[in-house]
Amino acid sequence: MRFIHIADVHLGMQPDAGFPWSEERGEAIWESFRRIIRLAGREKTDFLLIAGDLFQRQPLLRELKEVNDLFASIPETIVVLIAGNHDYVKRESFYRGFDWADNVVMLLSPEPECVEVPEKKTAVYGCSYDKKEILENRLDGVRPEGKMKYHLLLAHGGDARHMPWNPGRMAQAGFDYIACGHIHKPGILIPDKMAYAGALEPTDETQLGAHGYIRGTVDEHGTRIQFVPFARYEYEDLVLNVTEDLTQYAMETKLKQELALREDGKIRKIIRLKLVGHRAAELEFSPKRLLDCGRVISVEDETRPAYDLEQLKKTYGASLISAYIEAFETKTDAQSQKALDYGLEALLAARRNG
Repeated sequence: MRFIHIADVHLGMQPDAGFPWSEERGEAIWESFRRIIRLAGREKTDFLLIAGDLFQRQPLLRELKEVNDLFASIPETIVVLIAGNHDYVKRESFYRGFDWADNVVMLLSPEPECVEVPEKKTAVYGCSYDKKEILENRLDGVRPEGKMKYHLLLAHGGDARHMPWNPGRMAQAGFDYIACGHIHKPGILIPDKMAYAGALEPTDETQLGAHGYIRGTVDEHGTRIQFVPFARYEYEDLVLNVTEDLTQYAMETKLKQELALREDGKIRKIIRLKLVGHRAAELEFSPKRLLDCGRVISVEDETRPAYDLEQLKKTYGASLISAYIEAFETKTDAQSQKALDYGLEALLAARRNG
């Protein structure tokens, strides 16, 4: 039996609000979801498991109809989904009473339930959120039962306010595989037994690295899973070293070259930029101009001014500036160097303005 495990798709979300590429990010989330449906259809995957937060918020009726048509396009694949903390099943939710396609099962109850699929020799267990936060592990104590050969569990949560669980204890329950959602970073909790698929597309700049889905196989030899990168966007840290001869224009040119190197036509990188090193003492880089160089979402300037300390002592003679420099001459730790730079900057500014 073969399955694809996804989670935290967050249809309806537009990440990176306020940036020029935000609208295309929202469309990319939908397109990646459509791509995973097409992939499941091509591979005739037995199950598509969706471990919560298919939507960013309460789904609209037209969105459910759209998603249902996509599911119906892969009739040989059984789709099993639960609602997470973002798209939880409110009293007036369109999830309630929705007429899903024949190959779709939503485990709608807030208490654990099970659907058996005899033709696949598989039972799938899970429960949906009925509120934003669930402080207890409602899956605690759930065990495989019945006559099916294979047993899968859908689980959304894992932190203090969203169904806190102990992975080791859950893995001992006897399921062939536990498909987890809620944490957006993909991760294996128990090898070949329990894993977070992560968000299908990353949803904010803290979610560095590759995102995608988990492909799995369960047979008489056991369970085998593999994380498969699939996202069209990826956040990445970029550290650029600054020297004192580097101007604003030269920095922008260097950044644009680095951004071009990261474009491979398939994955679009969104950069968190950090500047390190020593800049000319009179220079301050413009973060806005650096942000305008491409898909740069943040700029962290950790550069230090390249002061000529001996020349400053000669220039200002017996002054507070010279005394301040001398007070740090034997201190080489990073914190002291920062204090020297910031203090000199303030003293020199006061001198110029005085």
